[in-house]
Amino acid sequence: QVQLQESGPGLVKPSQTLSLTCTVSGASITTNYYYWSWIRQPPGKGLEWMGAIAYNGSTYYSPSLKSRTSISRDTSKNQFTLQLSSVTPEDTAVYYCARGGVYRDGSPYDYWGQGTQVTVSS
Repeated sequence: QVQLQESGPGLVKPSQTLSLTCTVSGASITTNYYYWSWIRQPPGKGLEWMGAIAYNGSTYYSPSLKSRTSISRDTSKNQFTLQLSSVTPEDTAVYYCARGGVYRDGSPYDYWGQGTQVTVSS
């Protein structure tokens, strides 16, 4: 019964910082040995892994986004967050949070949020 829910503004202006929160229920984000990921899908393109925060708080980032990306967590709220700075219209995408750790059926992700549309536009 693990559930993930993305939340945050659906519209962000260029040069500003995109900030999203993933609220997790049914599992603790500190439980061994899962990690909690952010993935996005621009319109007409494939899924792009952005980064993750592990159960112990360690963070990992896509090399292409590392300079602009920060993932953090609030264990008291069982939430983890994504911040993407200096956004441009190319950052427009559906953003997903997901749980990873068990590799099955070609994917390490067993639970996903429903996704949230973020548009970067002035």
